[in-house]
Amino acid sequence: MSNELLLVGSIPYDTVQDVFKTFGAKLGKFVMAMPDGEVGPRSHWISRVHYHVLALHPDIEVVRYPALENGADRLNPRSATDSWLFKVRDGVKEVRFGDPGWRLGYARDAINSYFVYKTLQEKGITPKGPRFQVSMPMVNSVLPPRIFPNVEDMYKIRPGFTEALKAETMKIVEKIPNDDLAIQWDCASELQDAYGNFKGFPAETAIERNIGQIRAISPHIPETVALGYHMCFGTLGGWPRFEPPDIGGAVRMANAFIENSGRRVDWIHIPLPKRTDDAFYAPLADLKPQGARVFLGLIHNMESLQERLAVAKKYCPVDFGLAAYCGFGRIPQNELGGILNDHLKAIGQAA
Repeated sequence: MSNELLLVGSIPYDTVQDVFKTFGAKLGKFVMAMPDGEVGPRSHWISRVHYHVLALHPDIEVVRYPALENGADRLNPRSATDSWLFKVRDGVKEVRFGDPGWRLGYARDAINSYFVYKTLQEKGITPKGPRFQVSMPMVNSVLPPRIFPNVEDMYKIRPGFTEALKAETMKIVEKIPNDDLAIQWDCASELQDAYGNFKGFPAETAIERNIGQIRAISPHIPETVALGYHMCFGTLGGWPRFEPPDIGGAVRMANAFIENSGRRVDWIHIPLPKRTDDAFYAPLADLKPQGARVFLGLIHNMESLQERLAVAKKYCPVDFGLAAYCGFGRIPQNELGGILNDHLKAIGQAA
């Protein structure tokens, strides 16, 4: 039963220990990998990179901060209209990032969380078996066109950030036993691009714009490490940030990522909104997982789960596991218990 569920990533308890002792203890036997919940600054996903990395870089200027709240600064935006905006300083041709392997903070957090994870396993608090899952946003999701008033600045930052993210990934691979490790790439801006949601970036060429980052990093992850992709409609300002006419764009992007990973892909996650019409689900028939386990993001609005499951089964070409539509980082902590129970109910209903 270790591949019935996927936990996408963020579970905003106060500590990773809280995550492992709640979600890990109850769902551990159903998952192939267990995330640490992306607690603290990571819970708001790419915002941590924006204020910890971009805002501190001497070659980058902050154009807009999230608006103050009760007179105090706020690090996390409320919506896309309140997000961080940046520009590259005049005269800078390429932005580079120092301290390779540590600059972005993902390796440090992963190594610390892995120690807690193994300690709780050894004490019998969480089940042995699932790998330790590290979820990170892909390059184009961290640096989407919307955060640059001058989109040319995006191209000055992306190559250096790709190098930094690759170094961070290799540090994680170096420090955590590979047969106990899973890495997931979170891809939200890539999915917006697939549907033509960025002005001046036509959907027809979206795959070409987004596979370079995959080719730059994924082939370097050893085969002994599990690898997955989370396709995302985004939650900033509410989920979904956009609802496409059908799931075809996500399927095409997923197929391209699997094809261009340069190694085995172990899972692919595709979110599905509260839709029950055949027209929306029909493009699932074109999914080519090539052996990857498919997880469909159906765990939400539980009153219609059975109906949505039935439609998905008509079109998905392979057996699939279940997941939520996204991580829960922007959800109040007091709602997490209900979400945990929804996952347990979904396992029962899908049986």
